[in-house]
Amino acid sequence: MLMTEVTRNGTAIQEFILEGFPAAEHLGILLFLVHLLAYLASLVGNMLIITMTCEDHRLHTPMYFFLSTFSFVEYSCISTVIPQLLAIFLSGRQKISFGACFTQAFVFLFLGATAFFLLAVLSLDRYLAICKPLHYHTIMSPRMCVFLVTVCLVLGFLLMAIPVVMLSQSVYCGPNVIPHFFCDFGPLANLSCSETRSIKMLFFNFALIVLFTSLLIAVFAYSNIVVTIVRLPSARERQRAFSTCSSHLIVLSLMFGSCIFIYIKPKQSSRLDTNREAALVNTVVTPLLNPVIYTLRNKQVHQALKDTLSRIKHHRYHRKNVLFS
Repeated sequence: MLMTEVTRNGTAIQEFILEGFPAAEHLGILLFLVHLLAYLASLVGNMLIITMTCEDHRLHTPMYFFLSTFSFVEYSCISTVIPQLLAIFLSGRQKISFGACFTQAFVFLFLGATAFFLLAVLSLDRYLAICKPLHYHTIMSPRMCVFLVTVCLVLGFLLMAIPVVMLSQSVYCGPNVIPHFFCDFGPLANLSCSETRSIKMLFFNFALIVLFTSLLIAVFAYSNIVVTIVRLPSARERQRAFSTCSSHLIVLSLMFGSCIFIYIKPKQSSRLDTNREAALVNTVVTPLLNPVIYTLRNKQVHQALKDTLSRIKHHRYHRKNVLFS
């Protein structure tokens, strides 16, 4: 329900209503189950990467440190959105307070921007490992790895905090229905009664910085990687070098494709339905595929997973013998 009492900054709205997908309301239970399974699978996949990286000493390398950090950030990012989506599928619509809505928008955008910077760092890591192997371990020291992750977090925080805070200070006098399944920047800006053109342009420019900075770094890294791989004398060496990068390239394509479609458009109000579909892919499908891509296409992860399962099986067998002895 729309609140009519005007607050000090002129905003009449105290809560928003997330509309979700009105056309799919009659499939609410089915969609709930499908997306719940996808969310749980994404949770298990990302936590598996994090656990194996922590437990297996062979994965204590810069690449897997960045990958496990990326998995944690990605899971945290979708966890700000998917529970809300599941609630919408059960209830049809979902109310969210003014403060909670902007908090959700900020956390989602902050973690999303951080994930893109981490992808850029992963690209640089592969560039140094393949193109500068003699200097790799000297450059990618543990201190440097922590520093790079910290820079990604700080940049993501600063670039997304400024436009979201500015938008939250705008006047909202109605309507209060958000045609989306979570509080995203575009739908919130379109509901404001204030002039938000300058804020939209600021966010657009910051989104360009995030996406195209990370994209340029990835292009630079992989163009040099391709040149280096082509020059390798052995076909086996070329295949091995490319196998360490192919998973990352697939993840890059999935994430950049969906996010450029959603955010890098001057007019976001004209294609809200397609935005919702692209956002659904970005928040449900891509996080589910990423752990699968990284685990299925990596021999080191294969071996670490086998060893982990073997230890679990051995532990259960030993425990069973103790109980029945």
